[in-house]
Amino acid sequence: MKIEIWSDVACPWCFIGKRRFEAALAAFPHRAAVDVVWRSYQLDPTLPEHYDGTELEYLSSRKGMPAQQVSQMFEHVAQQAKGEGLDYRFDQVVVANSFTAHRLIHLAAAHGSQDAAKERLLSDHFEHGKDIGSREYLTSLGNDLGLPAGEVEELFTTDKYSDEVRFDFQEARGLGISGVPFFVIDRKFGLSGAQPTETFTAALTQAWQDANPLVLVNSSEAEACGPDGCAV
Repeated sequence: MKIEIWSDVACPWCFIGKRRFEAALAAFPHRAAVDVVWRSYQLDPTLPEHYDGTELEYLSSRKGMPAQQVSQMFEHVAQQAKGEGLDYRFDQVVVANSFTAHRLIHLAAAHGSQDAAKERLLSDHFEHGKDIGSREYLTSLGNDLGLPAGEVEELFTTDKYSDEVRFDFQEARGLGISGVPFFVIDRKFGLSGAQPTETFTAALTQAWQDANPLVLVNSSEAEACGPDGCAV
């Protein structure tokens, strides 16, 4: 069973959704047969390489949201994150374009460490105030993940993996995805947002049953018991 997750590393609900999905997957009896693939998405592709201001100022000025409303939103999201064991620090978030970070995730996928890259980027962005658009930071992260230094360097000297990232954007539009996180199971079932763990559990179960229907073989030829008693 293949699960594709469209997500932006600059999206606070995406990290919360990741945790809730992981909790459901950990308890799923067929988790070993599940292939999880992270797809790229950008909430604001027009964001410059670096934004000279805080997250609060960015949302207030570029999204037209009153500062008080933004602060209340931060408080609500941080509480939801805390419930999943995450420690959001919006006052330390460095606002930066996530495009190169998405390219790094694609590079990590080529070396079998996609989820680890996604996890670190989300945690470093929302919990540790790291600059996800910084060449220095991304190079250090690539080293931590054990990625070939030469291939990490190519992210800054070539357009490697740019087409793959843009293809993810294109597929998202084709599927009608307008917000993240968005979970697609076997290209048949879709879940939008950081759903409760129970919802992910139900979706996994339904998708598995749909992909693996029970087939009865010679069911009428052997003795059995039913509501009215047993065959004699």
